[in-house]
Amino acid sequence: MRTLRNRRWVLPLVGWLIVAEGCRLRQPPPFKSCSDDCYATIATQVDYPEVTACSASEDCWSAAEPLTLANMGQFDYWNVSLQEAVQIALTQSQVIRDLGGAVLRTPAQAETFWDPAVVETDPRYGVDAALSAFDAQLTGSVFGEKNDRALNNEFFGGGTRLLQQDAAVLQGQIAKRAATGSQFALRHYVDYDSNNAPSNLFYSAWNTNVEAEMRQPLLQGGGTTFNRIAGVSGTPGFYNGVLIARVNTDVELVDFEAALRDLVSNVENAYWDLYFAYRDLDAKIAARNASLDTWRRINALFRSGRRGGEAEKEAQSREQYYRFQEDVQNALSGRLVGGTSVNNGSSGGTFRATGGVHVAERRLRMLIGLPPSDGRLIRPADEPLTAPIAFDWPEITRESLVRRAELRRQRWVVRRYELEQIASRNFLLPRLDAVGRYRWRGFGDDLLHSDSTGRGRFDNAYANLTSGDFQEWQLGMVLSMPLGFRQAATAVRNAELNLMRSRAILKEQEHLVLHDAAAAVAEFDRAVAVAQTTARRLDAARQQSSAVQAAYDADKAPLDLMLEAQRRLADAESRHYQSLAEYAIAIKNVHYAKGTLLDYDGVVLSESTWPAKAYADAAQRDALRGKPRPLNYASARAPIVSAGAYDQHPLGELPALEDSAGIAPIAPPTELPPTAAEPTTAGPIQPLSVGTIADPRINEASESPP
Repeated sequence: MRTLRNRRWVLPLVGWLIVAEGCRLRQPPPFKSCSDDCYATIATQVDYPEVTACSASEDCWSAAEPLTLANMGQFDYWNVSLQEAVQIALTQSQVIRDLGGAVLRTPAQAETFWDPAVVETDPRYGVDAALSAFDAQLTGSVFGEKNDRALNNEFFGGGTRLLQQDAAVLQGQIAKRAATGSQFALRHYVDYDSNNAPSNLFYSAWNTNVEAEMRQPLLQGGGTTFNRIAGVSGTPGFYNGVLIARVNTDVELVDFEAALRDLVSNVENAYWDLYFAYRDLDAKIAARNASLDTWRRINALFRSGRRGGEAEKEAQSREQYYRFQEDVQNALSGRLVGGTSVNNGSSGGTFRATGGVHVAERRLRMLIGLPPSDGRLIRPADEPLTAPIAFDWPEITRESLVRRAELRRQRWVVRRYELEQIASRNFLLPRLDAVGRYRWRGFGDDLLHSDSTGRGRFDNAYANLTSGDFQEWQLGMVLSMPLGFRQAATAVRNAELNLMRSRAILKEQEHLVLHDAAAAVAEFDRAVAVAQTTARRLDAARQQSSAVQAAYDADKAPLDLMLEAQRRLADAESRHYQSLAEYAIAIKNVHYAKGTLLDYDGVVLSESTWPAKAYADAAQRDALRGKPRPLNYASARAPIVSAGAYDQHPLGELPALEDSAGIAPIAPPTELPPTAAEPTTAGPIQPLSVGTIADPRINEASESPP
């Protein structure tokens, strides 16, 4: 039996050892040191974050190989109008794109579709965060405790020096801050006390009270103006009221509008860059084909040993052909140089006749949010405007000073500092609060009792509370103030300096905007004149080329003159289409300078709708606002922040805006030929021949004279 009993203990012990061994085996093995090379490899390797993939659905972007000179295969042309390009860009642009690659270098500064909503919903400085300071706050607490102590003084123990006590405390409060700075609170307090003091009326007793409190700032912190500007902050220089939060949101809305305006401007710039690239390619192809025909004719004379086929003439015509062939290759593929973009000389963008079809097409694809290649080649379907346009300079200046996004943003900044200056003066007042409290008390042996018939006065605490036998009130004033008001005076001075600085910046911005508008109008007039001149030049170059060709065929003109005529014709045709693109961009830049580019391109911005009750509340509050009066930092009237969509009277010396659109087509000057006002060469873009353009190497059959 003894052995059996020992075995009964052995089995559990063996089982425990097995379990312990199993747990030990499941533990990770101890780290074993490796060589220095192994440690250096592990310690210096690059770690990659574990995040959810964002581009799994966009792998098709890299499916098609980009078009180059070496892999020009079969592709389709995609005729896209300017309106379609802008529409695609706005649809695909959750992140506002630019041509400088800022989203890669400084992604935190990139403007996105969500930025206005992010600023407005900021839990620290957003509009709702500022309004939350006026939300009702519910707080409560419950505590229980056991006390067992010896007391030196029998009086404090209620007749005993060995106090044993069970206690509980329940507290609840609803507090709310009003827009005037008033603080209201409704509190309920319940405590339970059970101890062994012999002088107690009851061995255990309940105390309860209901208290209402109101605190009203009379000087500092009082009034709706201060509280809606500064919020609940009691620190000079830190203002986070609902008006400041709303101004910050409006500033972000202007930033978003400016970024969207720049995107639309860049899309239009890239569109006309691509248009010119196609037209320039057409001119280079025509010149190359003409030089190829000339080379073939001279080469045939050279092989037969006839007059006009001298070796130097054959080499000269061959050099001309390869010169134009090089131009065709560059005009087709292009080089990675900066194209037309905002702020590259002018605010809206100065036209740059650089790049080629492929480079300009990829730049346009990038801006409108399309893959680098998808088997199609984008081709502009719109022609530049050739009719003259007249802009009214006084109206341009007024619209520029009113609708330019940069000026509107700075005016919001000025308004914010004006509000902060109003709030900062409030801190120069002493803090004087009027405080009032009213309290009902109750006391009883029980807290609640369902049957109180025949019971005494202090049977339960709530019955005693509702009887109203014990009521208290308190009225008083609380005063606090720093001696010297050094921080408040510094805050006022800082607010005044910020306001003066922001106004000086606004004035300087207005000067720059007027200079920008003047430069845009001057560039527009230059583009009009140059477009008319290049149209005449192109007609003359065509007539010269035809005449020289006929004279050369009749053996009355030298070869140098004919080759020079071919070069002049190619240069005149390319320069004419460049002037048309410059004219289209100049029109756009005038609208950019005066802040109407989005309207010009049919782009409208709007915020999301509010609840129906919000509109009713806004109408009611607007009716109660009454006639505006001068602001006072101690006034209870909230200041007006916005004057509407577009304030048409920003400057006192300027008259009100007229109802005219400001753009009126005019007839071309009578002394100019019709081709100067509307060149006949600006016809629709013809489909490009893949065999003629795509193969830059020109097969031997075409290079060799027949």
